[in-house]
Amino acid sequence: MIKGFRDFLLRGNVVDLAVAVVIGAAFAALINSLVADVLTPIIGAIIGKPDFSSLSFTIHGSQFNYGNFLNALIAFLSVAAAIFFFVIKPMNTLNRLSGAATEEQASEIELLTEIRDELRAQRGAS
Repeated sequence: MIKGFRDFLLRGNVVDLAVAVVIGAAFAALINSLVADVLTPIIGAIIGKPDFSSLSFTIHGSQFNYGNFLNALIAFLSVAAAIFFFVIKPMNTLNRLSGAATEEQASEIELLTEIRDELRAQRGAS
C-alpha cells in the first residue's frame, strides 16, 4: 500500500501539477500586487477616486451597489491588462525571436541534408 502511494506521489503528472499550482499561486499574488499597488493608484490619480464601493442608487426601496461592480470590473480589466502586457506580449516576442532562430536552423539542416545526400550519390556513382 505504501509503495503504491509512493508511486502515485512520484508520478510525473502529480509533481508537475503540484509545481503548477504553487507557481500559479505565486503568480496570482504577483499580479494582484501589481494591480492593487501600482495600477489602482494610477487609476485613482487619473479619475480622482480609487474606490467606487460607496456608489449606489435606490429604486423603490431596493439599493443597487453598482460601485462594487465597478471595482470588480476595474480589477478584472487591470489583471487582464497586466497579464497581457507583462506576460503574453513578452512571451510572444520571445517565442517569435526564438522561432526565427529555429527556422534558420531548420533551413541549415535542410541544406546539410541535401549536401549529405549529394555526397552519398557521388560516392555511389564512382
